[in-house]
Amino acid sequence: MALKCGIVGLPNVGKSTLFNCLSNAKAQSANFPFCTIEPNLGTITVPDPRLEALEKLVNPERVVPTTIEIVDIAGLVKGASKGEGLGNQFLANIRETDAIIHVLRCFDDGNIVHVDGSVDPVRDKEVIDIELQLKDLETVEKKIQSLTRVVKSGDKEAVKTMNYLEQYKSALEAGKSARTVEVEELDQGLLKDLHLLTDKPVMYLCNVDESSVANGNQYVEAVKEAVKDENAEVLVLGAAIESDIAELETYEERQMFLDDLGLDEPGVSKLIRAAYKLLNLQTYFTAGEKEVRAWTIHKGMTAPQAAGVIHTDFEKGFIRAEVIKYNDFIEYGSESAVREAGKQGVEGKGYVVEDGDVMHFRFNV
Repeated sequence: MALKCGIVGLPNVGKSTLFNCLSNAKAQSANFPFCTIEPNLGTITVPDPRLEALEKLVNPERVVPTTIEIVDIAGLVKGASKGEGLGNQFLANIRETDAIIHVLRCFDDGNIVHVDGSVDPVRDKEVIDIELQLKDLETVEKKIQSLTRVVKSGDKEAVKTMNYLEQYKSALEAGKSARTVEVEELDQGLLKDLHLLTDKPVMYLCNVDESSVANGNQYVEAVKEAVKDENAEVLVLGAAIESDIAELETYEERQMFLDDLGLDEPGVSKLIRAAYKLLNLQTYFTAGEKEVRAWTIHKGMTAPQAAGVIHTDFEKGFIRAEVIKYNDFIEYGSESAVREAGKQGVEGKGYVVEDGDVMHFRFNV
């Protein structure tokens, strides 16, 4: 399940520094290094202490963590929606992502020129929002035009779709993002082919200086106030500090550095987990002598759907799932001990997988 988060932001806000920190994620997760697929695309592992705990108990031949892809998207400029700068490429790259990490500059530094001459993260956020909204408005208006004739014929799905399109149009014209329009779950399929940029889940990443990394600053507070109605997450991180952490060679050195800053873990680890959450994902595990592995699924998936992530045959021929809760596995220390204690569940097709489940699938094809 290759899911992508795109890192966006104006030029000189710290996007590339952040991406380079992620490329050195091995500094925080030594066994699972980052893999660069293209210059601006990398696959990173999701830090999960549960995987390490299972590894110690099972002692497998290999351990396979779950991953997400991070895309460093070219810096945006005003007019991108009309093709200014790398506008068209930028917008096409965002369209391919599942969620957006929006980096905002929340630090003063006279040596780093701001593209608009002063530091104002709320203004910067609005610049990008407006460009994305304008592009979405163009998309929506084209769709309305193409659907008008079908609506006149009385097609029920077309009428329902048009209703949502009009809501999108009103929101976008009012300077609001598409994600502010509530769409019934049953109707989401009608709008899937729109791929609206402002309908994607977003996390605002406040890039701060060293003195603000633990408690934020006035810029961070301004961002929080500006996005309070957006149902979006705000994360505080110092990209320059993360770069310093990534260069330290030993775990002990990194911990001392973090302790001095009053932090319990690198911000990059928090970012990766937050991105995973932003994509509405969760993890289940398979554990055996050959392999302990984390599998990525969407929240709400049933046992057969989760089995299908391993192989489509598992879903087609699903018979049952044998499920051990993670805490029970840790408490009893082995699969056999869990079974003896009567703590292993046998679940059918309707079982909704929970985060952390350790699972075996029985299937027949």
